[in-house]
Amino acid sequence: MKLSTAEYFLHEVAISLRRKNLMSFASIGTVAVSLFVLGVFLILVLNFNRLAGTLESQVQISVYFNDEATAAKQREVASAIQGMQGISSIHYVSRAEAMERLRERLGDQKYLLDSLEDENPLPDSLEIVVKRPDMVETAAKAISKMEGVEEAKYGQDVIEHLFDITRLVRIFGLALMVLLAAATIFIIANTIRLTVFARRKEIAIMKYVGATDWFIRWPFILEGMVLGLIGGILAAIALRSFYAAMAAKIYSTLTFFPLMPQYPFMNYVAVAIILSGMIIGTIGSAISLKRFLQV
Repeated sequence: MKLSTAEYFLHEVAISLRRKNLMSFASIGTVAVSLFVLGVFLILVLNFNRLAGTLESQVQISVYFNDEATAAKQREVASAIQGMQGISSIHYVSRAEAMERLRERLGDQKYLLDSLEDENPLPDSLEIVVKRPDMVETAAKAISKMEGVEEAKYGQDVIEHLFDITRLVRIFGLALMVLLAAATIFIIANTIRLTVFARRKEIAIMKYVGATDWFIRWPFILEGMVLGLIGGILAAIALRSFYAAMAAKIYSTLTFFPLMPQYPFMNYVAVAIILSGMIIGTIGSAISLKRFLQV
């Protein structure tokens, strides 16, 4: 593309945006809001995935002995578990230690345990850490069948619920993003269509004197890209502020919550949002030009 041609295209874009500033403002606002919502759902899904992955990597198996299991039987079970493939560590928790942990967990409500007096209904147990999360279920099933074991529990149900929530957020977010993208494309297409309609005679003359379709298209496509670019930049700026505020709020109450670090995470999100805005603007422009180029 020649420099003079590029200057002509940019000049036409600037003139068009000034002529219909109200429609341009509406298009930019629609793009910005749509991309902001898209970005929020993208951030939520990625952080839910990170949380699920972190919890999954910290899953441990709690093995509870039945009342008939003697100390010798408990040592035998622990030895058998230690010999299983994929076991990282084993920690023995006596019923006295389990009761002490429960008292600490209850905090100011530990008085609820006073009614038990000297009785301790909690069983002896083992806390087992496996080397890989995908081995937890298999190991728990094998351990639960051992003699002297009452139950082998693990937190997989929590993770599965978390993944269910993540899946719902992803599906709902995708559906909403498609609807918002369609609405944005429609607004931009109508914005460009007004310009094309106002210049339809000029376009027809350009076609008759030999101008190619692409020469006619470029100013309008660039206009759509500019609308999408500005909307994307505004959405990216808003998303940075939103994520910073969200991170500060979460870290003030949940210090160790595994949020995605703001940098470089938000840089990647900003680039994705801005590129999405430009693509949506280009599609909207292309749709509006079809009918008017058929001379």
